[in-house]
Amino acid sequence: MKKLLEALALRFGEQLNTPPEQLSSTLALEEIATRCSFRRFNGTPVSLELLKLLAATALSSPSKSDLQQRDIIIVKDPAVRQKLNNLLTDQAWIPNAPEFLVFCGNNRRQRQIHLWRDRPFVNDHLDAFFNAAVDAGIALQAFITAAESVGLGCCPISAIRNESQAVSDILNLPDHVFAVAGLGLGWPSRGKPISLRLPLETTIHVDTFDENGVAEQVAAYDKRRAEIQPMTAQRNPEEFGFADPYVWSEDKARQYAKLERENFGKFVQMKGFKFR
Repeated sequence: MKKLLEALALRFGEQLNTPPEQLSSTLALEEIATRCSFRRFNGTPVSLELLKLLAATALSSPSKSDLQQRDIIIVKDPAVRQKLNNLLTDQAWIPNAPEFLVFCGNNRRQRQIHLWRDRPFVNDHLDAFFNAAVDAGIALQAFITAAESVGLGCCPISAIRNESQAVSDILNLPDHVFAVAGLGLGWPSRGKPISLRLPLETTIHVDTFDENGVAEQVAAYDKRRAEIQPMTAQRNPEEFGFADPYVWSEDKARQYAKLERENFGKFVQMKGFKFR
């Protein structure tokens, strides 16, 4: 428990109280609380057998109504991997990740079941897309937790949605199947510090949503993070100039001040989903 509370205090900047319950073990909690995304690996490949084992573990995670609307594509073919690498040239670490997986939402299988069972598919609206996307996200996190428990390092790659149609073409994704995120992974080459997070009073709510004091909380987080983990590079200085100090909220504001994935909604609709 001590290690867990110390890790959370470092990450969030506050000390949590020890719960009154007698917990049989906090080892899994400690692993999650101390986790980091890894982008540097020693180059050793991961066997297909281990990747399948981890994928099976990940697919044991919860699924909305047991619909199981998520698939995992393990990319082992060097030619396919190179095509994906070519789409992600703005992140230099990705080609050096020994393994690459793609987590997909799959609403196609549900529609096939309706066809096989001669039942109408009446819920053809936004929720069909949303359920499949959430299912894929749950599987992604479960895979990361499983992979890190055996010593692998991982980093999710949302940038594949910048090129959704190209990714779909490369992986032969049919209608109602879409890539939610990629995942680069391998055996880490070295350790990483714990990334600091927003204070818990900003992101944990009891009974009702409360954003009183959120501006002051973010400002305090900016200051703490700049002191302990300062940003190493400024985003788009040619457009936004150089900030001193350059803090987390400035970085995130700059990130979303640039147009990105503006065609994703159109792509999803082309995949057959309806947004009504």
